[in-house]
Amino acid sequence: MANEIKRLIRIANTDIAGNKSILYGLSKIKGISLPFSGAICQVLSIKEKDEIVSLDEAKIKEIEAAIADPKSKGIPAWLFNRKNDPDSGDNLHLTGPTLKLTKEFDVRKMKKIKSYRGIRHMFGLPVRGQRTKGNFRKAGSVGVTKRKK
Repeated sequence: MANEIKRLIRIANTDIAGNKSILYGLSKIKGISLPFSGAICQVLSIKEKDEIVSLDEAKIKEIEAAIADPKSKGIPAWLFNRKNDPDSGDNLHLTGPTLKLTKEFDVRKMKKIKSYRGIRHMFGLPVRGQRTKGNFRKAGSVGVTKRKK
């Protein structure tokens, strides 16, 4: 049993295939990009090209601690995915379901205060300034509509 090769490694409540490199395996966790994954590997002095299976329990715990509190491990704040949080004012890095919930609450807040972005979200239109004449046809009644024959 001890010599059995693990096929899945669980890090930060995410199952990662054991044959992936550490760099790309960590990026499979929701909220962790390739640059952030590389920063974790560099800070913890882990070889990025090694397979995830080669990690022992102590290294996995270190990685989870770095994901939970990257500021304490020395990862630069410009890599975080939530800089200047509106509620606390801190630089945060969110992962997994916390990230999804926070995004959802942000969109709800925009809709409630009826900001421009909130209104675009309400009607299912593009939020980031894309043109709507040729694309986003199913969202709402914007641009040219097809004539019925």
